[in-house]
Amino acid sequence: MKELPEAMVCEGCDAVYHRAPLAERDVARCPRCGTELARHPGAQQDRILPLTVAGLIMFGIANLFPIVEIELRGLHSQTTLAGAVLALAGEDMSLVALLVLATTILFPLLQLLILLWLLVPLRRHQHMVAGFAWLVRAMQSLRPWGMVEVFLLGVLVALVKLSSMATVLPGPALYAFMVLTVLLTAVLAFDPRGFWEMAEGAIGKDRVDTEMDREEAA
Repeated sequence: MKELPEAMVCEGCDAVYHRAPLAERDVARCPRCGTELARHPGAQQDRILPLTVAGLIMFGIANLFPIVEIELRGLHSQTTLAGAVLALAGEDMSLVALLVLATTILFPLLQLLILLWLLVPLRRHQHMVAGFAWLVRAMQSLRPWGMVEVFLLGVLVALVKLSSMATVLPGPALYAFMVLTVLLTAVLAFDPRGFWEMAEGAIGKDRVDTEMDREEAA
């Protein structure tokens, strides 16, 4: 949606409407085509930054600790996600290794880092960071490519199959991946339009503070 300070344009039919304040849980829809125009963010703006920080912590645990430990005939084996990527590359499955690396490590990490980079200045009511619009679009483009939940499902299926042949002990990273999946789902469900609302609020507060400083100086 393209938004102006006092107007908004419907993505479905390009109709232009005056922006009206919304009460909590209200959703504005285009009367012509039914496309959602805006919705009240509720408490999302207050929760998004703590969820992002928690996601980064879980991401670190998920990648630094073993996912699973397998015991077979007295032999023990355990690996991390990075170790699994290296093992795939060593088995001449470089394309699969690259896909796992991108969809379970690089893209989710980039999404969380972009969120953190955008949200910290906005929560402090500072100016928008450089490249604000580009970063919001980049984060939206990365959404379909983060597949932590698909990886987690594959690991769980593999563990069920391996349990009949060996002793399988879940590692800390497996539980961290479970929590990370929930956190990413909650974080990425945040409406991107909320970033612009937060940015407008930060800019508005900055203008008020500037005017007050000028009045005090005068």
